[in-house]
Amino acid sequence: MVDPGTVLNVIKQARDRRTAPLILELDLTEGIVETAPADPVSAILSMRRTNLRDVLDGLRRARSDSRVRALVVKVSGGIGLALVQELREAVQALRDAGKLTVAWAETYGEGGRGTVPYYLATAFDKVYLQPTGDVGLVGMALEEPFFAGALEKAGVEPRFAKRHEYKTMANTFMEKTYTPEHEESSRRLVASLGEQITAAVAAARGLPEDKVRELMDRGPFLAGEALEEKLVDHLGYRDEVYADLRKEFGDDAQLRYVSRYNRAHGIASMLPQPGRQDVVALINGQGPIRLGRSGRGGPLPGSGPAMGSDTIGAAFRAAVKDDNVKAIVFRINSPGGSAVASDAIWREVVLAGRAGKPVIVSMGNAAASGGYYVAAGADTIVAQPGTLTGSIGVVTGKAVVNGLLDRIGVSLGSVAVGDHARMSSATKDFSDSEWERVNASLDKIYDDFTSRVAEGRGLSRERVHELARGRVWTGADAKEQGLVDELGGIDKALDVARKKSGLAADAPVRVYPHSSPLERLRPPESSEDRTAASARFDGWGSLGGLAARLGLPAAGPLTLPGTWEIR
Repeated sequence: MVDPGTVLNVIKQARDRRTAPLILELDLTEGIVETAPADPVSAILSMRRTNLRDVLDGLRRARSDSRVRALVVKVSGGIGLALVQELREAVQALRDAGKLTVAWAETYGEGGRGTVPYYLATAFDKVYLQPTGDVGLVGMALEEPFFAGALEKAGVEPRFAKRHEYKTMANTFMEKTYTPEHEESSRRLVASLGEQITAAVAAARGLPEDKVRELMDRGPFLAGEALEEKLVDHLGYRDEVYADLRKEFGDDAQLRYVSRYNRAHGIASMLPQPGRQDVVALINGQGPIRLGRSGRGGPLPGSGPAMGSDTIGAAFRAAVKDDNVKAIVFRINSPGGSAVASDAIWREVVLAGRAGKPVIVSMGNAAASGGYYVAAGADTIVAQPGTLTGSIGVVTGKAVVNGLLDRIGVSLGSVAVGDHARMSSATKDFSDSEWERVNASLDKIYDDFTSRVAEGRGLSRERVHELARGRVWTGADAKEQGLVDELGGIDKALDVARKKSGLAADAPVRVYPHSSPLERLRPPESSEDRTAASARFDGWGSLGGLAARLGLPAAGPLTLPGTWEIR
């Protein structure tokens, strides 16, 4: 026999889930992904990671939801600076809507290097810190390796050429320390990022900027010191943070992760709508740029996504053919890669604009070198102040390992037909005629790159050359120089796209290319079938294997050197 009390309790619980106050949660311990990965293996590996679109859409929805009373976020250090700025904007908008926002962490950088996670925390109404934690507000630094000395000792001779003096990847292998231009560029990058963070922390914590700079020079801070200096509002463990929230909003308040909240409330918007519905297409370009399909950058799980020219091109063509698409937002988070693949994507961007579909670029943590090339043809470029962009230049080369092979007793025989048949060989230096071919290629790529930028940005070739020469800019500095139009995140880009195309402010967004699992299984009918460019599991072409063995960027010659994510 059913217990009436049990039935009533179930009914009460169901009612409470529909009517009780909501406290949204966001756990950033595992970081955040820009979008669901294109290939199935990566998608499975990242299933439990938080998706940026879910967070931004959920927080936007929460602004007008009377049930949502607060947002509590566990802050971590695994997020790049530009994405942190995106989250800060979303949190500020939620605060402006009257919702309480709370940040907490066991530590903001244990033992130091917590500037970026602490910067994120300052966007919230209240900042909590575990009593044993630190606030690693220590400023910004950039460390760059130079391998020339080690290569010399190993018997390896780097042979690189570049366009021009600020294209620093070659310096990594050919220099023992900074060149003047390399040091100038790196100093300005760090200074710009430091200026952004100092100003934001000062405004958020009600401190003079001079005071924040002085605190940076004294950090990191123990929990008690951070409280005394007004860097945090409360010291407490997780249970105390949540107890304070329940004390304010009642014991019946329900906890809900932002992603779950967004998906639950977004089901209606995903159902087929009657009649014709105009949309903004969202195309995601993530990772190194290469020919072929998007997917993982390599065979290892940690190799990250790659942006394939076939996949991105197919997405643009599908969006252009769809009469319901009125504008396109192209989200780029890439250090660059293959020059040929970058040019192929650039062409699709230009063709979309000619077809009457405005293309708005939204830049993530980095959109540099080839990542800027593919953006150059857009109607509008939107970047965060902390985005790393520009790097309009090119570099190529190889390492000659004959000395190393001699030392370890390895000899290599070779036969060839054709004077340049061994041009890519690591056991042969470039001949004069091969150097002529290398330099001709570099001049052509640089000329194409700068002409694309001049045309797209409405600048003279001379002005573009001044801004180019391989130099990396922050988004804030790039805007001042005319390489970026607006500062903001993907929501800003979507707003610009809607306005340029005359769409309503709440016009829906549709990701391209979109195909069902069943469609992905069937063979494509033609090269214009949207399933023809499904993701797959190099940029250097035939040099891919050599590049990997030598530790060179696998994506290709239009690549930003090193790891460029400010955390």
